[in-house]
Amino acid sequence: MNERVMGLKGKLVVSCQALPEEPLHSSFIMGRMALAARQGGAQGIRANTREDILEIKSQVDLPVIGIVKRVYEDSEVYITPTLQEVEELMDAAPEIIAVDATGRPRPGGKSLEEFFGELRKRYPKQLFMADCDTPESARQADALGFDFIGTTMVGYTQASKGLRIAENDFQILREIVASVKHPVIAEGNIDTPQKARRVIELGAYCVVVGSIITRPQLIAKGFAEALE
Repeated sequence: MNERVMGLKGKLVVSCQALPEEPLHSSFIMGRMALAARQGGAQGIRANTREDILEIKSQVDLPVIGIVKRVYEDSEVYITPTLQEVEELMDAAPEIIAVDATGRPRPGGKSLEEFFGELRKRYPKQLFMADCDTPESARQADALGFDFIGTTMVGYTQASKGLRIAENDFQILREIVASVKHPVIAEGNIDTPQKARRVIELGAYCVVVGSIITRPQLIAKGFAEALE
């Protein structure tokens, strides 16, 4: 693990993403969002697409967790689902590449084990993060040799339906931390500074916070709904 990534330990990573249907969808805006995050104290950025990452890297000198979100008709997996997305990310040189590591089949029916085996063979020096949905998927990703285990997909798959990472004092996170060897990155519905601090206290390597910082339409919605 290089020094830049080691510097993430105990720190905040801000997810700067906006999908095409969202009002802030723009590489320029995501670059400025990353700059604002850095000025606020973030020590890393999570970002979607080669273009956004290149713009972000032109604005901030912070390690990046890179993904590409892309939908394929034959699979529910959409976070860096195939080798094509990984190749696109390699052009932008993120320090870490995150991929869906749930138990769902990937495009073409490929298993996670097959896919990750290809990645390790082709890019042996690249750091990879597993976006997991359950303690079971986290243990599988850990056994496969992912460099980081993430809680990103908790609550977003059929296997984890109804779950939230913050429930019962982060019970799922605590179980994952206790059962894997690789560092765990806490991500998903961590929407207060107190929750961010708590996951670090529980043993997370670092914490990724997204929508509550970088999606103003969702922040505004919470205030508006409270007044109705």
